Amino acid sequence: MRHTRVKDLLNSPTLLHEVNAKGWVRTFRNNQFIALNDGSTINNIQCVVDFENTSEEILKRITTGAAISVTGDLVESKGAGQKYEIQVKKIEILGDSDAEKFPMQPKKHSLEFLRENAHLRVRTNAFGAIMRVRSVLSFAVHSYFQQKGFVYVNTPIITGADAEGAGEMFQVTSLPLDNLPKNEEGNIDYKKDFFGKHTNLTVSGQLEGETFAMALGQIYTFGPTFRAENSNTSRHLAEFWMIEPEVAFNNLDDNMDLAEDFIQYVIKYAIDNCADDLKFLEGRLLEEEKSKPQAERSEMTLLEKLNFVLENNFKRVSYTEAIDILRDSTPNKKKKFQYIINEWGADLQSEHERYLVEKHFKSPVILFDYPANIKAFYMRLNEDGKTVRAMDILFPGIGEIVGGSQREERFDVLVEKMKALGIDEEELWWYLDTRRFGSAVHSGFGLGFERLVLFVTGMTNIRDVIPFPRTPQNAEF
Repeated sequence: MRHTRVKDLLNSPTLLHEVNAKGWVRTFRNNQFIALNDGSTINNIQCVVDFENTSEEILKRITTGAAISVTGDLVESKGAGQKYEIQVKKIEILGDSDAEKFPMQPKKHSLEFLRENAHLRVRTNAFGAIMRVRSVLSFAVHSYFQQKGFVYVNTPIITGADAEGAGEMFQVTSLPLDNLPKNEEGNIDYKKDFFGKHTNLTVSGQLEGETFAMALGQIYTFGPTFRAENSNTSRHLAEFWMIEPEVAFNNLDDNMDLAEDFIQYVIKYAIDNCADDLKFLEGRLLEEEKSKPQAERSEMTLLEKLNFVLENNFKRVSYTEAIDILRDSTPNKKKKFQYIINEWGADLQSEHERYLVEKHFKSPVILFDYPANIKAFYMRLNEDGKTVRAMDILFPGIGEIVGGSQREERFDVLVEKMKALGIDEEELWWYLDTRRFGSAVHSGFGLGFERLVLFVTGMTNIRDVIPFPRTPQNAEF
């Protein structure tokens, strides 16, 4: 007999005779009431066991975590808070669970404990909800760009280029680490490596994406990226996913329009398609907020925060104007900021970004025209010679969520910038070719997918919004 998903049973327009459901036991009360969940929804379906006609052996095996199959009638529930339940006629144990040793007991676990059991944490309500929201957001990303006529491009995971110029990259090699070949200068001879050169895992698909935008007009990448930054914080992962559109003939204003429209679309899509999960996550966040000091509590619930992004136009502010606002702000004057703003050129921190969004403008903010010396080499230099056509989108509770720019399309200016930063022209000869042959104004942005999931789910640690987090000293599972 074909089984029906719990979500579909709970949403059935009518009572049903002889249905089959399969899933995992969340709880089993009084030898009669099973809370069954199959991952299709955050809601369990209650299965009422006819214990008089169920063997003692079967009853003993219905334990938390066990996989079971139940067959019976879908009837109106006599219990509060649920529309339907299954009056069970037959139970089959598909997979036993040692209830005493099963880590995911029906109680509250710390997030740290759940990270140590990442292979099982998705069976909890919170992580089931997070991963369903993540899945829906992923679909929404593709849906938006496909509807807009963008071409999906799979850029390389292995690369010889460092797009960010940060140098914090994971090296890829097939050379024997206990007997590395050396050249005449005594350095490692990468000509004998698999690719014949020094290669790494990519930190961004942007540079390769630009080459496709110069032929296909508008493209996007959505894939894994890697950074060997030894930061053990709630905001960093060594492996994460990036969304990076690139559009020919778009200037910075066009880029800001695209980013605002895109991010509002995917958030609305999540609200429309993840109502039960977001309602649960909002309740979870409210409970978490109660344990914080009043001053640290959020002024908005999760859904209020999401609607804050949807209902407000993003305020566009130059970096220079933002610095003036921050320098004259009360927290800065009273030295309540951890990083005091004294002069133009400072690299803004999350506390500054959140102040602009939550206190000053009370709307999402797009900052633009940043100092050139704190931004990447590929960003278009402004006529003032000291700022670049960069933009960052700032959200409540999280600060920067999107970073992008109009790219430097002028060959001579790009070469000069690369020379000043010590970037090897020969290494990026192919990138410079896009400026040699039919160069045009173009722009793009990057959105860390986990940062988006973090915002939409209300979680506070980025390790909790990716299935298996990769962090310093941790590559378990």
